[in-house]
Amino acid sequence: MEPRRKFLQQMGLLAGAFSANSLFNQLHAASWEQAGARINHLSPEAAAMDEDYWSVIQQSFTVNSNLIILNNGGVSPSPRVVQEAVERYNRMSNEGPSYYMWRILDQGREPLRQKLALLAGCDPEEIAVNRNATESLNTVIFGLDMKAGDEVIGTKQDYPNMINAWRQRVQREGIVYTQLNFQFPIENDEEIVAAYENAITPKTKILHVTHIINWIGQIMPVKKITQMAKKHGLEVIVDGAHSFGLLDYKIPDLGCDYFGTSLHKFLSAPIGSGMLWIKKEKIEKIWPLVCNDKPKSEDIRKFETLGTRSFPIEQGIGEAVNFQNAIGSKRKEERIRYLKNYWAGRVKDIPNVKIHTSFKPQYSCAICGVTIDGMTPGELDNALFNTYKIHTVGIVWENISCVRITPHVYTKLQDLDKLVRAIEELASKKK
Repeated sequence: MEPRRKFLQQMGLLAGAFSANSLFNQLHAASWEQAGARINHLSPEAAAMDEDYWSVIQQSFTVNSNLIILNNGGVSPSPRVVQEAVERYNRMSNEGPSYYMWRILDQGREPLRQKLALLAGCDPEEIAVNRNATESLNTVIFGLDMKAGDEVIGTKQDYPNMINAWRQRVQREGIVYTQLNFQFPIENDEEIVAAYENAITPKTKILHVTHIINWIGQIMPVKKITQMAKKHGLEVIVDGAHSFGLLDYKIPDLGCDYFGTSLHKFLSAPIGSGMLWIKKEKIEKIWPLVCNDKPKSEDIRKFETLGTRSFPIEQGIGEAVNFQNAIGSKRKEERIRYLKNYWAGRVKDIPNVKIHTSFKPQYSCAICGVTIDGMTPGELDNALFNTYKIHTVGIVWENISCVRITPHVYTKLQDLDKLVRAIEELASKKK
């Protein structure tokens, strides 16, 4: 009876992140409900400044206390509940991989699809689960039927893997790839929209738009760009790697045709998880990046034929969505924006210091660039880490040269105070 009891107990866990018995509910629901009750009457902007509430959230992470991690624009740590979900279901998988993976855990993708669709505000039949934004967007970039002379308009500030994907199509098929070159920060939607519109030619078929420029944190006016594009009969691909799980929006409201994101950034899902969204009527025309027996199918699942994959990661994504929903997307957005403004606002007037990102909420949220006169980005990045144990990243890309600093919900004000002191000290040495 004991093996059977253990088996039934395991079977009870299989609903996992998608049930009332989720790990999040077991570990956090009660304490979070109590903490949230104190601030439910507050606006998201006011709640962003309530340190007692956010201290409860901070305790849910396992980040190294000996380092101050401020490169969450690269990849964010998962909270403990997400890590435990992956570990739990990985152990289960290894008790009998071909059974638990293919016959049990593989069934978890459908409730995950539903859960992600609710967060994204879309039809579940428009969501494919994969590994990152590169895979999602490359699926669309290489899956579109295009011919020599067809034009795509993007920017020099887009992500390199997307730029290189378009350049590969240029080399193989002779399409035309035009890149705009923006001088960020820009606090004028019309200027950005006009730059895309003025570049359109009779050969233009696609606009490629990065929702949040990863180098500098500029939020692009995606909805206005898509509205303009539709007037010209163009399709729009949106790179939402840094916006999904950070900004409070629904994907269909952007007005785009295709959207890809990494879930291991601001959603804090397991490392190596992503999501592809394609407007339902467009699915049929996109070829899958990996082979499928029905490549022209209208079924979004044709983009998930990856072979053996990590099913425990999918349970972890589900717990990350639980974590996100318990905070609230708008409340989370305003907290992270508050953290960015907290440190950037304190250093912006220091002699020799320059902020390279807007302070206006419609143009920035988490990511912010900073420089100190007389120091290269690499030198500033090294000084912050070697002297103060603050981990950031130096950015030198096209016309952007700065250190990128990105807090997250687990970031403490005392850590940002240390960052401010570090910048003050380093800048004072350059007088």
